[in-house]
Amino acid sequence: MSPFDCYKSYLAFKNHFCKESYDYFKYCGRSRASLDSFHKRKDRYFFERMSRQKSDDEIKAYFVANFAECSDPQSLWIGEIIRTGEDTYTNWLKKSQSLFYLFKTEAEVFINKDSFVELFEIKNNQHPEVLKKYFQKAISLETMVILDMILDYVKKFDKKLTDPVWETVSLRIRKYKSFINIDVAKYKEVLKEIVL
Repeated sequence: MSPFDCYKSYLAFKNHFCKESYDYFKYCGRSRASLDSFHKRKDRYFFERMSRQKSDDEIKAYFVANFAECSDPQSLWIGEIIRTGEDTYTNWLKKSQSLFYLFKTEAEVFINKDSFVELFEIKNNQHPEVLKKYFQKAISLETMVILDMILDYVKKFDKKLTDPVWETVSLRIRKYKSFINIDVAKYKEVLKEIVL
């Protein structure tokens, strides 16, 4: 991947995680950028270094990691990625490699079979318990995504919750979902074991 392609990849992932209308897979990672504007950027050395040090797949995973791990991808700027991106990427890789264990561990901690349904109930337009657990960092974004793959709860929340806090989380879950490739049936079995 050339430095310019690396930059275009960055823009494509930024659009994917920040814009409702853009889908990385639908548009095959394409983004509008001119070589002229790239050469005027003060941070182009970062993209030049990335293109030399990482393979194409690693570059893509690097940007997914940084946008997925950021609490508000809209406000993530390239300077922050340059400063903390490598640590974020390393931590994300560890999580990705132990995704099944992460989900099982988190689910065992926060799911109580007697109150499982209550975790997803919205009362008086208040955030449901599962969302509160996420804000308290008791569960990860990955677990939220996997729970949606199993239970399809995000659409229901979208209809009932209209606050900007939920809208940000909802967008993150929906955008990150396409990058999590799991055997849903296997995770569903784990959830059944805990709940039943």
